Amino acid sequence: MKIVITASAIALLIGAAAPAVAQTDPALVARNAESPALASVLADYETYLRAVDPISAGREGERAALSRMPDSSRAFELAQEPVLKGFADRLAAIDPVGLGDDDRLNHAFLTYVLQRALARIPLDTGRIDAFNSEGGPGQGLAYLAGVTRIATGADAEAWISRLEAMPKIYADQLANARRGLETGFVQPRSIVENALTLIDPEAALTPATDPLLKPFEILPASIPAAQQAALRERAARAVAEGIMPQRRAWARFLRQDYLPRAPETLGLVHRPGGRELYAYLVRGFTTTELTPDEVHAIGLDEVARIRGRMDTEMRAAGWTGDFAAFLTFLRSDPRFYATTREQLLEKASEMAKRADDGLPALFGALPRLPYGVRPVPREIEANYTTGRYNQGSMENGVAGGYMVNTSSLDQRGLYELPALTLHEGVPGHHLQIALQQEAADGPYFRRSVDVTAFVEGWGLYAEFLGEEMGFYRTPYERFGRLSYEMWRACRLVSDTGIHWLGWDIEQARACFRDNSALAPLNIETELQRYIGWPGQATAYKIGEIRLRAVRTRAEAELGDRFDVRRFHDALLVDGPLPMALLDARMDRWIAEEKARPAD
Repeated sequence: MKIVITASAIALLIGAAAPAVAQTDPALVARNAESPALASVLADYETYLRAVDPISAGREGERAALSRMPDSSRAFELAQEPVLKGFADRLAAIDPVGLGDDDRLNHAFLTYVLQRALARIPLDTGRIDAFNSEGGPGQGLAYLAGVTRIATGADAEAWISRLEAMPKIYADQLANARRGLETGFVQPRSIVENALTLIDPEAALTPATDPLLKPFEILPASIPAAQQAALRERAARAVAEGIMPQRRAWARFLRQDYLPRAPETLGLVHRPGGRELYAYLVRGFTTTELTPDEVHAIGLDEVARIRGRMDTEMRAAGWTGDFAAFLTFLRSDPRFYATTREQLLEKASEMAKRADDGLPALFGALPRLPYGVRPVPREIEANYTTGRYNQGSMENGVAGGYMVNTSSLDQRGLYELPALTLHEGVPGHHLQIALQQEAADGPYFRRSVDVTAFVEGWGLYAEFLGEEMGFYRTPYERFGRLSYEMWRACRLVSDTGIHWLGWDIEQARACFRDNSALAPLNIETELQRYIGWPGQATAYKIGEIRLRAVRTRAEAELGDRFDVRRFHDALLVDGPLPMALLDARMDRWIAEEKARPAD
């Protein structure tokens, strides 16, 4: 799983809002002289996005954005509907038939993005996005602090400005959650309880432990000592006087007002308008027109297919008993578990470096930005997934991060670690996302867009590439890879089961428990994530299935002329695309390869 500020954290920080659009910069229009009308729309939309999302703009090096925070209020979101519709109308006035291939792709992609954004506004998803099992706005803000680097006095002033703007983030999200209570559109009790395990300790933080002050721990020597002390004092005051009261208000609200009214029933199917919202979310996360019923059926088919391969690897490991006993063996034998946090990090680091070694055989284009292997911060590890990716920023001097959860070591099977490493590091999220960030020639919106089916589908495809890399060294590791693939297939079954079919937790749990080697703690953590973040879990397998289908089609049509390095570069060069646009783009590439003179 990747975090593009990050996963659910972006939903907790950023609404669908932006101030008015500035005039088009002629230099930006010149990027696309082939279609001045389209270039004008793209340039104006870039101005809009940089205003609505100062987090992404700051990560790209826009200095003014580093001092701003987004507006996540419902009023501001509603005010953007005419702005977005204006962009959509301008695009609709441009006939794509007369455009070149690249322009036509940009036209179709931005049309898709705008249609999705406009369809979301009436659904008022902020009511349920305000928090989930991984906490509330505070957890997203703590992540932001963790990727903030202060190299100059201006950087320090910018972070203090953000600290001073954060109380409004809390207030807006509390209002969003309260609106959910008033309309019956609420998170279930288990999600509230999970969130409180993080939000209660957050309300008790001290300056010595507060993650929002971590950027001030090490300041550059170019800032005089007296100025450093003054900056730290101002930052601490902004947290103590502005943020801490909001944290306490959040905790009181969730415990005293929300929790008593939170239902035991889990899925969106039990909420007013929930079925409509869930169908919308499934279409958006998968970037297809698949219905929840169709996704559920695909999941069942995948479970059956993967189970056959798992049986083969189980026998290759020399196991003569049944499948259930093998799962018990994997979940309990000490040989499969690290004994210290440091040992788990060291093993992940070795695997990450070994993965680097295999990249040139599969890719021609590699990113400049490096990545590191880091532990999940201890203050959030209890409700955190096994691993995740945090994107970096070359402009701000921040490497990408493969995050490894080093808590509960008896729940972190080492037979799964190779697949996790390939997914979160390279050739998975870091390679794909860093290349996307570095695609300077493309439109801005393409560098910052989050197309979950492609991004997470690529991560799962990267696990498959481990087979071609010879990365899995034992039948246990190959079984672990298949167990991770089974995990994603069970997501299709369980997510739709919970939110569309009205399943209870035991029905959703059964697929993971009976068909994968996931540890019990990981199963429970994952289930709470799916309950609190509806639809997102459907993206992984749907995206991976389509990516592998594209490759199969290219191999069949190109035969001996198929070059896996050229294929992967073509797949990634345009950044993530919705599935229909991906198919069209890669069909065009296949035709170009056929026409290319033989080497």
